[in-house]
Amino acid sequence: MSSEVGSRDSESVCSNHSLTDAAGLYRLPVFYTQYPKSIADEDDEEREEENAAATFEKAEDLLRQKIEEKINIDTLNLLKTAFEEADEDGSGELDLDEFKVLLKSKLKLEGTKEQQIDALFYKIDYSSDGLITWDEFCTYMQLEYAEKEDAYKRMKEVIFSLPAKIDMTPHRDTVLKIADTADGTILCCSQDGMVSFWNGNLDLKRTRSVVPNDPAMKPKQKWITDFTLMSHFNKIIVGTGDREIQFYELSSFEPYCQISGLETVPLKIDYCSTGHDECLVLFGDSVGCINILVIESAGECLRIWKKKPKLDGIASIAIEQVVMGPNTNFIRWKVHGDWIQEIKYFDNIRQVISCSNHANTALVIGCVSGSTQVEHQGGHQMEAKASKQKNNAPSTVAKERLDADQAVFKVYKGVKTFDFSKEKNVLVTGGMDRIVRMWNPYVPAKPTAMLRGHNAPIFYLFISDDDNRIFSISTDKCVKVWDIQDQNCLLTVRPKGHKIRGDLQCCFYSSLNKCLMIATDQMSMLSLKSKPVLHADIVITHREPIHAAKYNPEFKQVVTCSDGSVVKLWDFENGNPIFEFSDAHGDAAITSMDFDNTGRRLITGGRDGSLKIWNYNNGHCLRTLMPEVNPDEVCSCVYVEMNKNRYLVAVGWDRRINIYSDDPDEEDVRETIEPQPTWHDDLENGHKEDILSVAYCPPNLLATSSYDGEIIVWNMVSGHIFCHLNAPAPGGYADQSMDGDLSINKVVFLTSRAYNKDAASLIAGGPRGYIHFWNVFHGGSVRAQFVGTKFPGTMVTDMHLYKNDTIIYTCDSLGFIYCWRVEGYCVSKMVVTEPPELITTWRGHVESVTCIDIIEDHKMMISSSLDCTVRMWTLEGDYVATFGQPDPWDVFNTSTFQHPMVPYDVLIDPKSLPVHSVMEVKSDEDSTNVKQKKEERRPVPSNVTYGQTTFYVDDDTIAQQVKEKPFNRGTGKRLRHEKMKSSLIDRGGGPSEYQLLRCYDLVETPEIKQPEITVDKDNNLFDFMDNPKKKT
Repeated sequence: MSSEVGSRDSESVCSNHSLTDAAGLYRLPVFYTQYPKSIADEDDEEREEENAAATFEKAEDLLRQKIEEKINIDTLNLLKTAFEEADEDGSGELDLDEFKVLLKSKLKLEGTKEQQIDALFYKIDYSSDGLITWDEFCTYMQLEYAEKEDAYKRMKEVIFSLPAKIDMTPHRDTVLKIADTADGTILCCSQDGMVSFWNGNLDLKRTRSVVPNDPAMKPKQKWITDFTLMSHFNKIIVGTGDREIQFYELSSFEPYCQISGLETVPLKIDYCSTGHDECLVLFGDSVGCINILVIESAGECLRIWKKKPKLDGIASIAIEQVVMGPNTNFIRWKVHGDWIQEIKYFDNIRQVISCSNHANTALVIGCVSGSTQVEHQGGHQMEAKASKQKNNAPSTVAKERLDADQAVFKVYKGVKTFDFSKEKNVLVTGGMDRIVRMWNPYVPAKPTAMLRGHNAPIFYLFISDDDNRIFSISTDKCVKVWDIQDQNCLLTVRPKGHKIRGDLQCCFYSSLNKCLMIATDQMSMLSLKSKPVLHADIVITHREPIHAAKYNPEFKQVVTCSDGSVVKLWDFENGNPIFEFSDAHGDAAITSMDFDNTGRRLITGGRDGSLKIWNYNNGHCLRTLMPEVNPDEVCSCVYVEMNKNRYLVAVGWDRRINIYSDDPDEEDVRETIEPQPTWHDDLENGHKEDILSVAYCPPNLLATSSYDGEIIVWNMVSGHIFCHLNAPAPGGYADQSMDGDLSINKVVFLTSRAYNKDAASLIAGGPRGYIHFWNVFHGGSVRAQFVGTKFPGTMVTDMHLYKNDTIIYTCDSLGFIYCWRVEGYCVSKMVVTEPPELITTWRGHVESVTCIDIIEDHKMMISSSLDCTVRMWTLEGDYVATFGQPDPWDVFNTSTFQHPMVPYDVLIDPKSLPVHSVMEVKSDEDSTNVKQKKEERRPVPSNVTYGQTTFYVDDDTIAQQVKEKPFNRGTGKRLRHEKMKSSLIDRGGGPSEYQLLRCYDLVETPEIKQPEITVDKDNNLFDFMDNPKKKT
C-alpha cells in the first residue's frame, strides 16, 4: 500500500514541477520531462480513461465483494455494541430480521443485496435454529480468515532443492560475473579471462578464454574487471585493467575490436539495446564516474572500428576518435564519492541506476544526457552534435548532473547491490548494514520497507516479477526469499542446508532456469522446486483425483472434495473460487460427501473411517463420527430424516451399517462420537463383502450394495432385512475381469413409485456393467437388465434421477455419461427385455467419472472424475466449463460457454471417436487376420536332421528339458543370476546342447621320459649344486 501512496504522490509532484528535456525521457521525481502539448494532452486523456476504467473495476469488485471482507476490527466493535443493544431479552441472540437491520444501519450497507445478508446469516447459523449469537459470529469470522490465511500461505510457498548441486569449477581466478543467454546457457567469466559455459543442470559444456594463451604474451596478459553480453550483435564486451573495453565474437571468441585510452579503469560494465541498431554501453570507474557511450548505427560503427590498426592482435581505436565519430556520443557524469559497485541501465524508464559505498551518494537514479542546451526532443544525438559543433573537441571531462536530472538515495554505509522492477514499481537495495530496503523509486527520502534478517552484509539482490519475490544473499552465504506484497520472509536457507562452501565470488539468478547460480571455489546451483503441473495443457480443479462433487442450492455453490483431503467451494454462476480448506481428514482421502437437510452443513467421509460434519463456509469441524474399533474406509454416506429424527448412515469396508444420531442442539463434549449399536440382522445376515453404496427411500427403506454383487433392502425402523437381491448372469455373458465384475457402485430409489408393489422401484448400477431394475416387494425380483456402458468390462460408477424420476443420468469408468428415459419403464409385473430409450450420450472425462449431480433450476449438471477435474454440462451434453479455468462464465449467458468445443483431453483420446459401421467391419476383419497369422506362426513338430543323426523333438521332450533346468535351486538374488547367465543358442526346436556333444575313445597317456641334464664343470654354480656340502 505504501508503494501505491508513493506512486500517487509522485504523480501529483510531476504535474506541478516539470522541466524540458530534449531526449524526451521519462523522469523520476524532481527530474521530470516536459512533453509537447499535444503529446501531453494525449497522455492525460489516456490516463483519465485508465483511471476511469480502474475506478469502474474497483466499483464492480466492491459490489461483488462479500460482506465478511468489509468487516475489520473497528466494525467488530460496532457490531458488539449493536448486539448488546439488540438483546432486549438478554439472550444475546439475533434473528434474521434483526441481523439485516443491524448490518444496514450500523455498517451502512444499504446498497448491499439482501441475498448476501441472508447468505451470511445462514452461514453463521449452521444449526438452523434461526438465531445467531455474538460468539457464533466471532467464531465464524475468525475461522474463515484463519483458513484464508493458510490458503494464502500455501499459495506463496517457495522451496529450494536442497542440498545445492555443486560441481568443480574450471576457473583458477575469481569469478567476476555470471550471465545467461536467451536459450538458458549460463556464462561465467573470471579475472584471468576464462569464460565457462554451463547448461541448466550445471553441466560444464565448454570453456573459452578472451586472453591469449601464448606463452610469449604472459607478461602482457590483461586483468579482466567485468564483462557483459552484447546479445543483439552476438558479441561479448570485456573491461580490462589497461583502461580498455574490448569486443569479442561470442561464437568463436575471436578478438573483434577495442576502445583504448580511457580516463580510468572500467570496474563495472553494462549494455542495453535502445532501438533498431542503437545501443548504450555504460561503465563505472574507481573515481565514482558514470561513463556512457551512446551508439547509433551500431553495426556500422563496429565494422569501422574493426578496420582500425591492430594493437596486440586486436583492432584498436582511441576513445578520442570514438567521441568524434558521427554516430557516437560519449557522456561522463561525476555521480558518486566512491568507486562504482554496480551500474545498470533500464530502458523501460530510460534511466541509469548506479550505487557505491558512499553514504551520501549511495544510490543515484539519473538520466543519460543532461537537460541543458537541449532542443525539445532531439535525444542523445542532437545533444551530442550540438556539443561537438560548439566545442570542436572531444568531451571526456566528467561533469555533474543538475539536481533536476537525478534522484539521490542516501543510505547508511552505502549500497553494494540493488535491483529495480518497473512492473512492481519497486527498487531494492542492500549493503554493509545488513538491511534490505524497499523503495518507491519516485520517493528517495524514505524507504517503504526495511527487511531485516540477514546477519552479514548483503551481497546480491534480485527481483522476480513473475513470482512477486525478492531473492537476497549475504556474504555468509545465507539465502532469503521475500514476498514483495507482504514484505515478509518466505524462506531462509542457511549454509548447513545448501552445503555451499568457500567465500562468495559472484551470484546470479536465472529466470529461465529458475535457479540461483553461486560461484565460490566451486560452482553451485540452488534450484527452485516448482510444483508439479499436472496436465499442463488441461485445466484442473484439484491437484488430486476427485471423488465427490455436489451442488448446494442454499448458497448456489459447488463443493468439491479430493484425494488430498482438500475441500473447495466454487461460485456456480461464474466458477470463481470462494473458499477452501485442507487436511479435512488429515492425510486420508475424502471418498464421499452429502449435505444435511438444511444444506448448511457438509458431511464428508474419508479413508480414515470417520465422518465429519462441517460448517464448510469457514472450515469449522463441528463433529467427528467414527467407530471406536477398527475403523475402515467410508465408501458412501447419506443423511436421513425419519420421524423428526435425523441420522447419518455410513457404509464402507467394515461391511457394517453405521448409524449416527444427529441432534444439533445436543451439547456432546466427546471428541469422537460412536455409532449406534449394530442391527442384529446386520451382524448375522448382513453383507459378506465391502459395502460400496447406500440409498434411502422415505419413510423407512434403506438399500445397500456390496462388492460381491449383493443388494440388501432394510427396514430402518425395525433394523430387519426387507429382502436380499442377487442378479442372475445375463445369457452368454463372459467375465471381463478377474473378480467377475460383480461390484455394484450405486443404487438409487425411484421415490415416485417406491411403494407401487407391481413396479420396479430400485435401480442398481451393476453387477457386470449392467443396469438392473428391481421390484423390492415379495422377496424381490428383477424386472429388467440391460447393458449400461458402451465398452465391455466397463463399470457403471454413478447414477442420478431427474424430472420426477422420468430421466436417469448414468456414468461409467471410461468417462462416458448417458441419459436414459425411464418414464413408464418397468411399471408392471412383466419382465422387460428391451432397454429404455437412450436419449443422448457423450464423453466428459478420460478417466472414471466418480460423481454426477444435477442442478434442476438451471438445467445443468456437474461431473467429477479421477482426472482431477470437475466439469459442468447442459443436460443435452453441451460443454459449459471446467471449475478452475482462468476465464469465468455466466450461466445466464450461453455465449460464455465452451460449447461447441469439448475438453482437450477428451478430444485427443482415441476412445472418444464415434463407432462407425465401416470401422466395426474392418476391426472384425483385422481380428480374423490376426488369428490366422497366429495360426500360421504356430510351430509344428518337425524332423530336424543334424549330421548323420536324426532326432524327433516333440512338445513333451521340450517340457521335460525345461523342467530339468535348475531354476529352483538358486537361493536369493535369482533375477540377477539369471541376467548374468550366458544365453543358449535357439536351434529352432532341435536337440539340446547335451545331445549335440560328441563322444571319443580315451587314449592312454604316454610315459614321460626323464630329461638328460648336461653339466658344465667350468660353471661354479653347477659345481656348487653337485657338491652342496662344499663351502667357499
